[in-house]
Amino acid sequence: MTTNQLAGAVSTGGRASATVADRQNLFARAWERGAALATRATPDWLIALLLRAGIAAVFWQSGRTKVEGWLSVTDGAIALFRDEYKLPLLAPEVAAHAGAYAEHLLPVLLLLGLGTRWAALGLLVMTAVIQTLVYPDAWPTHLSWAAPLVYLLARGGGALSLDAWFRLK
Repeated sequence: MTTNQLAGAVSTGGRASATVADRQNLFARAWERGAALATRATPDWLIALLLRAGIAAVFWQSGRTKVEGWLSVTDGAIALFRDEYKLPLLAPEVAAHAGAYAEHLLPVLLLLGLGTRWAALGLLVMTAVIQTLVYPDAWPTHLSWAAPLVYLLARGGGALSLDAWFRLK
């Protein structure tokens, strides 16, 4: 017993008080148990499902602002691509249609987990174009889109996806 422990034992009626190292070790063990519990409680398929649903909703909602009815691209969407987005190499009419259709098709594929990696790649490219050519100062928002897309591109749709059902990588 160290001198500090002996002094603590004398002052606590014979019981050695916990040292700082003992308290830190106790905290570390509790933290490790909590981390292991959290890992078991959140399987990879659940993480992938939540990421697929969350990012699909973002792009789906954006796509819905560009159309009337099911998929009729609005004049306002074309004006947005002509006056604000100003993408090089694509006519505003082509860009508006391509963007609206991609923002509808790719989220549905993500939600189903079908062609997850390809859908994530498509939305990641769209995010990169928006970041570099349209709204370069909105990087925090674009990073919050890119993070789940990179995860899905790297890991796929998870066990609860049509990719897994069809045994697709």
